[in-house]
Amino acid sequence: MRDVKALAVDLRAALQTAESSERGYLYTGNEIYLAPYGLAQRRATAAIAQLKAALTSYRDLTGAVHELDRAIKEKSSEMDALIKLKKDGRDAEALQQMRSNHGKLLMDEVNMLLTGVTLATDKRLSQLIEEQEDNALWLRLVSFMAGGVVLGAALLAIFAITSYTRDLNAARAELASSNEKLEQRVTDRTSELAIANDQMKAARDRAEALLSEVNHRVANSLALVASLISIQMRSNSSTLATSALEETRARVLAIAQAHKRLYDGNSLQEVALDEYLGGLLEQFRATVEGEGRVTLKYDLESLYLPTDAAINLGVVVSEWALNAFKYAYPEGRGEVRIALTRDGDGAGLLTVDDDGVGRTEASTPKGTGVGTRIANAMASSMRATIEYVSKSPGTRAQLRFPLAA
Repeated sequence: MRDVKALAVDLRAALQTAESSERGYLYTGNEIYLAPYGLAQRRATAAIAQLKAALTSYRDLTGAVHELDRAIKEKSSEMDALIKLKKDGRDAEALQQMRSNHGKLLMDEVNMLLTGVTLATDKRLSQLIEEQEDNALWLRLVSFMAGGVVLGAALLAIFAITSYTRDLNAARAELASSNEKLEQRVTDRTSELAIANDQMKAARDRAEALLSEVNHRVANSLALVASLISIQMRSNSSTLATSALEETRARVLAIAQAHKRLYDGNSLQEVALDEYLGGLLEQFRATVEGEGRVTLKYDLESLYLPTDAAINLGVVVSEWALNAFKYAYPEGRGEVRIALTRDGDGAGLLTVDDDGVGRTEASTPKGTGVGTRIANAMASSMRATIEYVSKSPGTRAQLRFPLAA
């Protein structure tokens, strides 16, 4: 046991020598400081190997010895890495790694483990000394006892051991019986939980299938409504009525597209805005770009919103895009640009931008104003804010909304 303490002291000294050599080289860059480094590393390796061999019979210290071996290897690797960084001229990386205090923490862990091992061996030594002293006292007492007293004591001890063994066996049997009952209860409960989980999963799958089917039917029904509106538009001779029907059709398609994304996507609770708005704008482009006068461009970041908020956003996009196509370029060609980006933490920003005739506070509103009221209502339900920015030329409409809407 005294050998264990000596090995622990030698191991600690070797590591401290290696660390001092490594630190001297890191601070000065002079390789003369590395002269004792390799020797100290070999001393530490030999010391930990001897310490492990000396503590083989200490089963209660197996975990501590394993952790000590691991910490020393990590410390050695850390010092080797720092020296290599210094030799490679990567001083900033070496300094940053030193400032992380990882090496100090490893050294503190080694010191703590060595102290624990030393204390444990000291305790074992004290116990052995106490046992030897007790044995010596016992031998002295036995030498003064008569043979009859010794025999009586032996018989009494045998009786006590027999009674203890009998009680211990009974307790073990009772414990084994209790363990068997407990294991059976656990098995039964696990089986019940597995059945309940299967039933819950089946119910959830049925609900998701039904919800997907509902979204599918809603999307088809809304698409049918949009087709009927298109038929009505073609058969209507009134420009005002045709314009109103066109706006209504765009709103219906916005809602239908959201439901289509729900049953096409992986989630029934939220909508991927880049896919949803991209599909919606492609439908819109196919409808309004036929005249070749105004073109549509869009750039959509991958954001997500719950279904209701996504539908509201789609309606706003449809209203603003349709308004820009109808009124921004009354006498010539132009371009409408739509962008969706993340605006700070937890917020999104939708912009519809054109270079047309522009919008002023004093200008007379175009159209019926229903689209503006709808956009305002959609924004209010999303807890979003609307801003119209006048440019030279053109107008930018902005909708800033919380992504957790």
